[in-house]
Amino acid sequence: MLIPASSTEYLHIPVTLPAGVDTTSTPVRVAVVAHRANPADTEWHTAAWDGSDVRILIGPGSDLTLTAGDYRVWINLDPPGAENVVRQSGILTVT
Repeated sequence: MLIPASSTEYLHIPVTLPAGVDTTSTPVRVAVVAHRANPADTEWHTAAWDGSDVRILIGPGSDLTLTAGDYRVWINLDPPGAENVVRQSGILTVT
């Protein structure tokens, strides 16, 4: 995805949940980082479900104001049970 740094908008991340997992009972967090390492605990932000997508507000006036550069987008799902899923979802380019 490509967005300008001046834009404030929702970043939508499509998610495929394990069978039988209900989004209303599954907390979700997103990290948007400029480095290649796994996100640190302080880099995660609470996100929200929008159907089968996860969304988080990014840009000026949000908790995630980004400057020009390439960012890795990570998602963390914590469904009921033993699983706690962390995955890199893609690359976000900010101009």
